[in-house]
Amino acid sequence: MPAQVLPFRSATRLLLPLLLCAVLAGCASLPSLDGRIPSTVITDTADTGLATAIAPMVAQHPGVSGIYPLADGRDAFAARALLAAAAQRSLDVQYYIWHKDITGTLLFDALRQAAERGVRVRLLLDDNNTAGLDQTLSMLGKQQHLEIRLFNPFVPRAPRALAFATDFSRLNRRMHNKSFTADNQATIVGGRNVGDEYFGAAGDVLFADLDVLAVGPVVGEVSQDFDRYWNSASAYPATLLLTSPVDGDAATITAEADRLDDTTAAEEYVQALRTSPFVRQMMERTLPFEWAKTRMVSDDPAKVLDKARPGTGVAENLQNLLGVPEKEVDLVSPYFVPGKAGTQAFADLASKGVGVRILTNALEATDVAAVHAGYAKWRKPLLEAGVLLYESRRSWEAGDAREQPGRFGSSASSLHAKTFAVDDKRIFVGSFNFDPRSIELNTEMGLVIDSPALASQLGHAMRTSIPQRAYQVLLGDDGALYWIARDASGATTRHDTEPGTSVWKRMGVAILSVLPIDWLL
Repeated sequence: MPAQVLPFRSATRLLLPLLLCAVLAGCASLPSLDGRIPSTVITDTADTGLATAIAPMVAQHPGVSGIYPLADGRDAFAARALLAAAAQRSLDVQYYIWHKDITGTLLFDALRQAAERGVRVRLLLDDNNTAGLDQTLSMLGKQQHLEIRLFNPFVPRAPRALAFATDFSRLNRRMHNKSFTADNQATIVGGRNVGDEYFGAAGDVLFADLDVLAVGPVVGEVSQDFDRYWNSASAYPATLLLTSPVDGDAATITAEADRLDDTTAAEEYVQALRTSPFVRQMMERTLPFEWAKTRMVSDDPAKVLDKARPGTGVAENLQNLLGVPEKEVDLVSPYFVPGKAGTQAFADLASKGVGVRILTNALEATDVAAVHAGYAKWRKPLLEAGVLLYESRRSWEAGDAREQPGRFGSSASSLHAKTFAVDDKRIFVGSFNFDPRSIELNTEMGLVIDSPALASQLGHAMRTSIPQRAYQVLLGDDGALYWIARDASGATTRHDTEPGTSVWKRMGVAILSVLPIDWLL
């Protein structure tokens, strides 16, 4: 056979399947929603166990909601597990990421157990991170009283890269919301997804994150917003998409959870939960809620179809609800890309004498280097304007005052919390990152809480403990950036390049920073 023919034929054999897949992906379409049955929140829950426990407290605080911050990952997991176990009528659960690991499997089984008791369970997952979960979701969906919908789904199911290639403008927009609501009586809203790294069960791979457990009037707002997403044009019943035959059913999920229970890692985690003061307080109904006027903010689900009405987004509502800062702004965002407009807005505040303090991830701690590149180009103008910049360190050093991190602290290796406070009066906790993706592309949600007590906790942390747990970025007389690390004794260490990084990583970020990719971040 002529030597020159081999490359052509080999290339043909390789390219034809790929071309065929591309054609099929281009021809694939989303299923019809004509047969989808709408559903709404179950409001007749006043006689449930949760309502009985909560009602006396709510009655003592008319017009306001009870808020309890969940800074500790194990407490955050326990709160979800306990709500699932206590539910009698409904569970409405909405997440961007759900991993099939220890905590993810245990919570899948908690939903299955609730449905087995007759609780109506509605699980809404963004489809961007469900790769590899189709079989699990199919098995779970066989449980009576449990329905799964996938938001903005991929068609075909695999390979997903081809779906992205043929429908990028739609699939690039995602549902980033996170909520967990039981019996329309209690809800958990915040920045955490479902996975071991979010709940303190992943060893050294941990995220510092923040949720709040809420009771009172705001729960109804979260429930109604869930209905809006559940019945939206982007929420597809999983049964329409997961059509491949699957051996096993919901009992298989239980068997997997039982096997996990026997592992050393799971046993250690469960033992930590048993000894948690939070769990005891939950069971004894003695949680010290902060009672405050609380409002939910959420994007229109039509945002992922680029059909949301102008002025209805989380960004616009946050500005209205938080008000114009007069004294100080404290912002915590793991993925912080202010852009030209945001940088100018912070600079304008600083020029008016408003103290602006920002905490984001250092390059050594971030899990998305491209986002750091989008942020890094704005550090110098922010510092020149008088903004204080802190970057969370990847690991804690002995003696740097992290043994008692407080409600807004964590021993995690990467910052993931999204929260900001204005004038020590109002605070936001939710899924919203201060970046173009949260503003323009993804849907987001969160709570605005009129609580000087909670807002001042964040402000106090930014003034006292955060400088000991993060690098402070400073601008030298020569115009170059440098980083200061402090320990508990007040001693400082100076770094003239980004700490904990290689020259190759810094070079990669430098290259990314000059590319016009901010709109993707």
